Amino acid sequence: MSNTDIEIVVEDPTAPEADSPEMASVRVVDVVVSLLLLALALTLGFDNWRTGAGWESTGPQPGYFPFYLSIILGGASLYGLVAAFLSRREASESFVTQAQLRRVLAVFVPTVLFCLATQFLGLYVASFLLISCFMCLVGKIAWWKSLLTAFVFTAAMFVTFDIAFDVIMPKGPLEAALGR
Repeated sequence: MSNTDIEIVVEDPTAPEADSPEMASVRVVDVVVSLLLLALALTLGFDNWRTGAGWESTGPQPGYFPFYLSIILGGASLYGLVAAFLSRREASESFVTQAQLRRVLAVFVPTVLFCLATQFLGLYVASFLLISCFMCLVGKIAWWKSLLTAFVFTAAMFVTFDIAFDVIMPKGPLEAALGR
C-alpha cells in the first residue's frame, strides 16, 4: 500500500449532529436577504432623490452618486430574487440546521450583549466579561485561566490604546472611579 492510499479521518467531538432538523433552506435565506437589500435600496434611493439626484450647473447634486448606487443595489436585489425563485437546487438545499444555528447563536448573542454592555460598562470591563465568559462557557477552559487571560488581554488593550496611543475609548464607571 502506498502513502497515497492512506486516508486520515479526524472526528470532531463538538461537531453538530448530522441528523439535526433544518431551520431554513438556501432559497428562503436568499429571498429574505434580497428583500432586505431591496428595502434598503428603495429607502436610500428615495432619500437621495429627495436631497437631489440631478445635475446642476456646478456639477452633481448631493444625492446624485448615492442615488445611482441605490439603483444598482436594487437591480442586484431583484436579480437575487429572480435567481432564488428559478433555482431548483437551492429549494431543497439546507442553509442551516438547528444544531448549527445553536452554535452560531452561542457566539452571536454574547457579542450583541458585549456591544450593549460596552455602552454602560465601558470597553475594558465589557471585554473582560466577554473574553472570560467565552473561554469558560463556550471553550470549557478552567475559570482561573479564563480570568487570567481576560485580565492580561484587557490590561494590554488598556496600555496600548489609553496609555501608549492615547486613543479615546468608551469608558464606564470603573475607569471613572480610577480617574481615567
